[in-house]
Amino acid sequence: MTLPKFILGDNTEFPNAIFVIHTEFPRFIINLEDDEVEWFEDFDADDQEELETETENAIKEATAFYDAEVAKYDE
Repeated sequence: MTLPKFILGDNTEFPNAIFVIHTEFPRFIINLEDDEVEWFEDFDADDQEELETETENAIKEATAFYDAEVAKYDE
């Protein structure tokens, strides 16, 4: 199965949360309400520098993805 890089998610138990699921490495879910990130990867100390760079870029991309998706609904 081919998955999109980002998937929007919601849950009635978290009515104010807006989740973006990142399906590529490093895989994570970000809650855009509070920018909390839950990782699906295990990292070691050697990964720290790459992780910081990748994380910053992936979170920016996730936020841009959400903004673009919402803009489509507004059209």
